[in-house]
Amino acid sequence: MKKFIYGIAGALLLSIYSCDTLDLIPEDYAAAGSYWKSVEQVSTYMNGLHSSLRQDYSSPMLLGEMRGGTMREGTSSINTSLNNSSVIRNDLRTTSTGISNWRDYYPQILQVNHFIEQVRDACTFLSESARNTYLAQAYGIRAYYYFMLYRTYGAVPLEENLKVLDGKIDAVSLYMARSSAEDVLDFIKKDINASETAFGSTSSFDKYYWSKYATLFLKAQVYLWSAKVTTNDYEKPHTATGASDLDIAKRALNEIISSNKFSLMDNYADVFDFAKKAANTEAILAMYFDRGETTHWGSNFLYTPSIVVGSYYNPDGTVMQDVLQLNTAGIVRYEWKSAFIRSFDQTDSRRGATFLEYYQDAELTKHGSSMLKYVGHVADAIRYFDNDINMMRYADVLLMMAEVENGLGNPCASYINQIRKRAYGENYTEALAYTDGTYAENELAILKERDKEFAGEGTRWFDLVRMHDANKKPLAFSAAVAYPEPGEEATAVLSADEEYRLLWPINVAVLTADPMLKQTWGYVEAEKKD
Repeated sequence: MKKFIYGIAGALLLSIYSCDTLDLIPEDYAAAGSYWKSVEQVSTYMNGLHSSLRQDYSSPMLLGEMRGGTMREGTSSINTSLNNSSVIRNDLRTTSTGISNWRDYYPQILQVNHFIEQVRDACTFLSESARNTYLAQAYGIRAYYYFMLYRTYGAVPLEENLKVLDGKIDAVSLYMARSSAEDVLDFIKKDINASETAFGSTSSFDKYYWSKYATLFLKAQVYLWSAKVTTNDYEKPHTATGASDLDIAKRALNEIISSNKFSLMDNYADVFDFAKKAANTEAILAMYFDRGETTHWGSNFLYTPSIVVGSYYNPDGTVMQDVLQLNTAGIVRYEWKSAFIRSFDQTDSRRGATFLEYYQDAELTKHGSSMLKYVGHVADAIRYFDNDINMMRYADVLLMMAEVENGLGNPCASYINQIRKRAYGENYTEALAYTDGTYAENELAILKERDKEFAGEGTRWFDLVRMHDANKKPLAFSAAVAYPEPGEEATAVLSADEEYRLLWPINVAVLTADPMLKQTWGYVEAEKKD
């Protein structure tokens, strides 16, 4: 029987599965001769693709937020060691890349490729409607994976198909060079178009499955990025396109808004509440967690009771108790800067819904916090980290629309103020309303609103790369977006000579395994100067 061998990183996959012979098939591989025989099998495989998507829930935080300048690095406020400190301080080098193996996206992409080939070409028992729905989901998921890779690395290898090989594997045939930045972005746009076309006029929606609205949300993200971000590359860079792609993003956002399927939750905290999962009108795509199935990494953001209970202090000066009923769970591996948290107004409901604040001393000078968006729920005196993780939500639609309108030279304040009204609730007054200013003023106001709205949701770094100052330069180079602690100087996340660090380097093992690969643009040249 023919063996399907995944083209890219074949050697890595074989090593992952500890194959002693190249004739072996990975454990999770469904051979064409024994699978793809029924609707149930296709449905099961699609459920598996969504399960893999859920397993990637931490990547937006790692790739899209930690580098954004709002998080502590080194040691936490309760003296625990914080994770990923080199990433948080943007100390990325070819010898210390922060992530490896393309963040393991290619095994997922290749599973999607296999699904597309079989459903498109072989599963003749499927109705046309079912086939289109499955393909629409698969194209959307693949576009999402490649967009995460593109925002992270820029030019990456493109693998659309599986290679079929008989007999021995020729390792050379598995090598793949990086496609150009422009070609990768074009591929992503093609997949989005294929997904949207396959969904057709359907209006069906389930927030736990990839839907037409997830594709439209991703389309808005991709075209907004394409319009505003120039991606450097040795071969064919992508140059920001401006208004043409902003118009496409606007149409996608308007289609989500006009569907009337989504609205802001009345109370900000409800967006993340375990008990409000079913009632969440804001979630466009959510990752489902349940204590009986699988839980997430929420304990990494919370205090350690044995350290703080009875020793630390609440903001009102009382001695802190185990208010979250963590018992033995909780150890702060990620924490946000005090200056960032204090940038929230006290009357902004997002402050208390996002952060539990406490102090190391009775004088209330040594500030610390736990982030609450992954807090889960308590049952039978045990805390389970199983609230949904919102991958796409309606608040982002509104703030993307504000950014699009600003880029097109149109008023954008109304979208910002919808977010503010929900955040302040009964404390909202017209004095808190934003009034349209210059392009740069609006851009900064949108960023500051996004900072508060999406803290802990994996957007801040991507926002700094995409959004501009008055000279249309990424805000990653602007000190105006910094949150310095008292007595510190406001500094940009990246210095002017660190443009190459807008992208991540690839690790040595990947380069060694595939001689066709080049290091990410700019890194080799920059490190020669050090």
